[in-house]
Amino acid sequence: MQNTEFLPDYNAPSSIKQFLEDREMAMQKKFGQNFLINQHAREKLIQSLGDIKDSTIWEVGPGLGCMTALMLEKRAKVTAFEIDKGFSQVLKKAFTPSNFPDYGSFCLIEGDVLKTWKKEFTENGLPDYFFGNLPYNIAAAIIADMISCGARFNTAVVTVQKEVAQRMEAKPGSEDYSSFSVLCQWAYEISTIADLSGGSFWPKPNVDSRAVKMVKKIDFPRCKSVEHFMKIQRSLFVSRRKTVKNNLGTFYKDMNKAELILKKAGIDPQIRAEKLDLEELLYLSDCSYDYLSGAL
Repeated sequence: MQNTEFLPDYNAPSSIKQFLEDREMAMQKKFGQNFLINQHAREKLIQSLGDIKDSTIWEVGPGLGCMTALMLEKRAKVTAFEIDKGFSQVLKKAFTPSNFPDYGSFCLIEGDVLKTWKKEFTENGLPDYFFGNLPYNIAAAIIADMISCGARFNTAVVTVQKEVAQRMEAKPGSEDYSSFSVLCQWAYEISTIADLSGGSFWPKPNVDSRAVKMVKKIDFPRCKSVEHFMKIQRSLFVSRRKTVKNNLGTFYKDMNKAELILKKAGIDPQIRAEKLDLEELLYLSDCSYDYLSGAL
């Protein structure tokens, strides 16, 4: 149950605004702060996680804790990453064992999540779940960084700018298909939970959002070198208007080498990377890895 002494009414912008003013706090644009004031949407996001009792969860950008409270009420063990010092003070006062008796546990990690998550990963391993209303300016970066570093959660539920979500789900040949699409689809099965208009948030953002669910692929597509796959698939999308031969030639600093590897992979050197699906990219990565290691 929400402790109204330490937390505002999450459904009422006026309550949130007064809560901030009473504590001489202000919203900071640089952190992309928007509160989800749509109660139905909050409940739907929590439901999409499934049974989280006694499960461990990383939450990025808890803000004033509207989603944190719901997860604790489900008896989850939440580790929250918050960059805003004022919000951090609110969270530390609100989510104590005395305020949430017999509920889940709460741990706060202060600072920029892009700089703090790896230490938490190294020291305590990965949690069962990942959750966040991700700031628009870091959403793609944090998702890509975690996948690239081998941090794949059993289930992740994130709310991101709609355009970012479209890139995550984009298919080969589409305008939104990119290196980021390949990375996300290599690691997860991705599905849309709901689209959220600007009116679901306060302050109202100028863009629409989408909540997506990411479920870890158990038998995810393999490759001979994950590190090489990461490098080569990024290089293929560096210049979208260039052919795969030109982008690979830049990557190898040798056009002849690029042509030989593409021939081995059975890929037309004149097409663009946006036409290649995940399996083709993985096979190309393996052919490249074998060539560079002397196996071909």
